[in-house]
Amino acid sequence: MLWLALVFFAGAGPARAWESPTNRFRMAVIAAHAQARETARANPQDIQAQVQLARECFHVGEYATNNAERALLAEQGIAAARAAVARATNSGSAHFYLGLNLGQLARTRGLSALRLVDQMEDEVLKARALDPNQDHAGPDRILGLLYRDAPAIGSVGSRSKARHHLQQAAVVAPDFPENRLNLLETYLDWKDRPGASRELKLLEELMPKARQQLSGPEWEAYWLDWDARYKKAKAKAEKDPKILKAPRQSS
Repeated sequence: MLWLALVFFAGAGPARAWESPTNRFRMAVIAAHAQARETARANPQDIQAQVQLARECFHVGEYATNNAERALLAEQGIAAARAAVARATNSGSAHFYLGLNLGQLARTRGLSALRLVDQMEDEVLKARALDPNQDHAGPDRILGLLYRDAPAIGSVGSRSKARHHLQQAAVVAPDFPENRLNLLETYLDWKDRPGASRELKLLEELMPKARQQLSGPEWEAYWLDWDARYKKAKAKAEKDPKILKAPRQSS
């Protein structure tokens, strides 16, 4: 169920893949997961240690090579996040990473994924209510992608909800490239020319500034993804003269 793949990283690509930023990031994520797992095992009552493990399970799950591996990591993350929620029901981050790991697990399932998607939606909504600012407006961003990509029939898909949450993510964290890219890609897919024109202009101004603010090894893989997506979206927009001439009205 590809519509559940909410986070993407660029492939290694070059022949010397072990030297690529993406592969270095992958190895760093694997190491961070191992460290978080050991810390959580040594401190089972520590809420933050359990949340950190849930976070790292989700991130390393993005690099899983098969469904069995992804499911194992997701279940580990779900268990850690639920342990944190049991001790701190008002932890926005615990609910957030519980939701994300439920989404990872859903990616490995067939029809049974629909039940997990409902649970994911519920947890991310709770996270949004508790802390909408976390992870650069992460709850709104994830909800927007979920509502955008999920089927409207038999699941939670909704264009109106997707528009609301994707726009809200850009309001909460307007300088985070991911939020603007999601809007640009969505408007292009929906043939919303004024929206696409507006977001393209905003990204042209934002990308150089964001590159200075979000710098360092931990951001290299993200920039590979963002640059590739921006280039692709810009090329798509430039093929439609009506987008470039469309009035750039506010959301």
